[in-house]
Amino acid sequence: MEIRVLAAAEEMAATRDIRARAFGPLPDAEWEATLRRTAPVLAAGRQFAGFDGDRIVATARIHDMTQWWHGRAVSMGGIGGVTVAPEERGRGLGRRLMTEILERCAGFGHALAMLYPATTRIYRSLGWEHAGAQHMIEIPAEALRGIAADRVPVRRAGPADAAEVAAVIGRVHASAGDCGPIGWHEYMWPAFLDTPDEYCYLAEDGFLAYRWAEGNAALEVSRAVAASERTLRALWAIVGSGSSTAPTVRACVSPMDPVLWLPGEREKETVRRSQWMLRVVDASAAIEARGYPEGVTAAVPLEIDDPQRPGNSGHWRLEIKDGAGHLERSREDAAAVRLDVRGLSALYAGVPVATLRRAGLLGGGDAGALSAAFAATPFSLDYF
Repeated sequence: MEIRVLAAAEEMAATRDIRARAFGPLPDAEWEATLRRTAPVLAAGRQFAGFDGDRIVATARIHDMTQWWHGRAVSMGGIGGVTVAPEERGRGLGRRLMTEILERCAGFGHALAMLYPATTRIYRSLGWEHAGAQHMIEIPAEALRGIAADRVPVRRAGPADAAEVAAVIGRVHASAGDCGPIGWHEYMWPAFLDTPDEYCYLAEDGFLAYRWAEGNAALEVSRAVAASERTLRALWAIVGSGSSTAPTVRACVSPMDPVLWLPGEREKETVRRSQWMLRVVDASAAIEARGYPEGVTAAVPLEIDDPQRPGNSGHWRLEIKDGAGHLERSREDAAAVRLDVRGLSALYAGVPVATLRRAGLLGGGDAGALSAAFAATPFSLDYF
């Protein structure tokens, strides 16, 4: 199998067949939307395919993203569209493809890589580990209709607002100190904001996107973020105004989203979790770029094992202070905390040390300070 960058829209169109065989066919309208959204990825040389002769047998793409960790944006490769032709499975093509994709992420300068797995085993074997989830929560629309809201300047948003939408969402996640949500670059937003039947609203410090679902009997909120209480209430009041038609709202939110504390009644919720996996691509760069809880300090010797990215392997000294982290090479230390790259990736995402020890992902010395230093409740508002 030869893995190379797809260079033309015609080659991208040729991936529709393998996509259908791997995950089921897409209606024409949905496929056209996929092509619009992936056009910038293709133009950036981030759409890949594995060829057997002139036949495409595997595909993957790398989105250019940032991911927020305690209010700081870390360069991240969002991996999507991973397929292997059904008749070619079991030959190791998926592993070969993902090994190449990991190296491409490093070449693009991404400190992290994230994906939503259709299967876990192959990704774990290459260093990814479960880290967080996209949470879809069902909320009674009537509960949202009762949220008191002041009038806040809110306007409809379209493709021309791409730069402002990206900036507003970034400011919201930074000010909230969020962990896990991704940031799309400005050039990706026009296609999102031009999606038919996706209703987008923009405020000075907030953004809302929702659609009708189930034959207009329900509402789906794909994103509702705001930096202030007034704007948050105003955006959710727009959603709640549809309660006379839609009794239920399905909303993609953080598990600690403030909207869950606004309704007068909150008894039970139906939550669907879509798990995502994280991989540290460049250990030193990832530690330096991440934010950390204020007031937490740590100085811990580490021994990291990363067979796929040997530059991450070896002995290190980790220091965290004043919300910043630093990782530098050190001498061998018998008291070092031992981690393979899966353990490091899970720790980075806030999985507690006690969990990692009992899962066999961390061993060795005194790691007590690491749980507080990497504490996080990661979530995502995007599926890709």
